[in-house]
Amino acid sequence: MLIYYAMLVLAVSCVTFVAYGIDKRRARSGEQRIPEATLQLLALSGGWPGAWAGQQFFRHKTQKLSFLIIFWLIVALHAIFITGMCYLWLFAGFHFSH
Repeated sequence: MLIYYAMLVLAVSCVTFVAYGIDKRRARSGEQRIPEATLQLLALSGGWPGAWAGQQFFRHKTQKLSFLIIFWLIVALHAIFITGMCYLWLFAGFHFSH
């Protein structure tokens, strides 16, 4: 189960990172932007590492507090999920089948 989650996170993170780059370019050139809700949905869908990397690399969406609060809540949800899965696997004897 965790390997599938990791593969999902990797794939969606790549897409999310690119989306941040596109949105930053569009912001600079005055083109139509990618909606913030779309960027947050990508993060929620597993692209939170790519979103964080995109924020840092492109210096994009790093100042808007309302956006960052939602982003870090999404990261917290994923951390809770990962912690819960690890707990089930390590301490509750739950074995994820293929």
